[in-house]
Amino acid sequence: MRILAAGDHFVRNSLIVEALRHALGPDLNLTELTLPWPLEPFGKVAEVDEASNAEDALIGALDGVEVCVTQMGPFTERVLAAAPALRLVVVCRGGPVNVNAEAARARGVRVCFAPGRNAAATAEFTVGLLLGALRRIPEAHHSLHGTGHWDASHYTYENCGLELEDAPVGLIGYGAVGSRVARALTAFGAEVEVYDPYVRGDVHGMRAPSLDALLARSRVLTLHARLTPETRHLIGARELALLPRGAVLVNAARGGLLDTDALCDALESGQLRAAALDTYEQEPPPAESRLFRAPHLLMTPHVAGASRAVAEKATRIAAAEVARYVRGEPPAHSL
Repeated sequence: MRILAAGDHFVRNSLIVEALRHALGPDLNLTELTLPWPLEPFGKVAEVDEASNAEDALIGALDGVEVCVTQMGPFTERVLAAAPALRLVVVCRGGPVNVNAEAARARGVRVCFAPGRNAAATAEFTVGLLLGALRRIPEAHHSLHGTGHWDASHYTYENCGLELEDAPVGLIGYGAVGSRVARALTAFGAEVEVYDPYVRGDVHGMRAPSLDALLARSRVLTLHARLTPETRHLIGARELALLPRGAVLVNAARGGLLDTDALCDALESGQLRAAALDTYEQEPPPAESRLFRAPHLLMTPHVAGASRAVAEKATRIAAAEVARYVRGEPPAHSL
């Protein structure tokens, strides 16, 4: 059996190979392809999303390959048609959006993935963004480190930040990330309220009866929902107007959940005191984007899920799926 490790500069081939050898033994027929992400951004490739633009390179590397472990490989209909020996694709991420699932199914190719690989990292980063925006930590840092000026105005009532203890915090989405954020914010003493119509059972904090009710009470709002046609622009001008004036918003989920122009309007008008974003409707945002001129906005380049532990966990999950395939066992996480 020939295996292709199609890693990149985050989920490195060395990690994939190490995990496979640990799961299957040292004597493997392995070949490698290094994809350019994240040094080159992912995007839509033919009919698949969030993939490296490397169809030709992948087709060449898949010659005679039965199993491929990848994160950003563009498994389009064209690529799958050019790989008749392929029987298993394992994607080292929470969802295999870079694989044409219908085309894979039609060719008898099993598609597996690694759910939850970055839940802890994203939750921790979200809390960091939230604290940074609430307390205006980046602005205070820049005023001192960037200019060498000791700006005492950060201590004035109108400029100093908010705190989490006793603050009403609304969470939209209570999956692997949202539930971790809720636990962390509860430990801070925040009054956590959750809106997720797809989750049953108990939550950390209170359950909101509706999205509008959650928004009306949330001094802090953090987004954790999946991006679907129904949730695109879930938070727009109407929803932002329902928040108490001076609220703070954080989005480290998917950029499409939030209407960018409505966010900028809310920051410019003071309806939002601050916001923090790790994801964007267009990635990277264009140079002319209003986001770069919006006040009190903390921005990071989609790195919430970027920790070394994430890359290592993802390859272990993937290697376990390959081992199940080799033993003839059903997959743990597949389409």
